[in-house]
Formats: sequence, C-alpha cells, structure tokens
Amino acid sequence: MTESAVRMDDTGELKLSGVLDYRTGPGLREQGRALIKSSKAAALVVDCSAVSKSSSVGLSLLLCFIRDAQAVGKSLSIRGMPEDMREIAEVSELTELLAHP
Repeated sequence: MTESAVRMDDTGELKLSGVLDYRTGPGLREQGRALIKSSKAAALVVDCSAVSKSSSVGLSLLLCFIRDAQAVGKSLSIRGMPEDMREIAEVSELTELLAHP
C-alpha cells in the first residue's frame, strides 16, 4: 500500500499522494491546512498525480484546501487529478468548482 501524504516541494507546490479515504483524510486535512497557511505563495497548486486511489474523501479534501486557501487570501488550483477522482467530481457536479482557482 502506498503511503498517503501531502507535502510541499521546493517550488512551493503541494504534492498529494497515496490513498485518499476515511482513514487517511483527517490527517491529510490537518497537514494540508498547515502547509497552506505557512506558504508564502499567493497562488498555490495541488498536484494530485501521485494519488493512487481516492474515494469521495479525496474530493472533500480538495474542497477543504480551496476553502483554507481562500481564508488566508490565496488562490488554489488543482493539477493531475486521477480518473477516479475526476469521475466522482463529475457525478457530484464539482468539476467546474475544482477546475478554477
């Protein structure tokens, strides 16, 4: 099983990886909030290309990250969303919301 994580790389981009589900979501939520708050960048990017599997918890996590960024006056965009996350977003009619910073 892949370790789930959210990290900030050297360029200031947030890297989300591993399995996003009810077990990993709460910890990733808190880590992501802290990283967003501490970032000096005005525009953040969350790269989801290393997410191996996601339930609806993954989308909830992204929506929380968007809200966290807005709360501190930053924009946030999402890149590399895997197919399973994209399908859940389409069914939930969240595609447009997740596509815009």
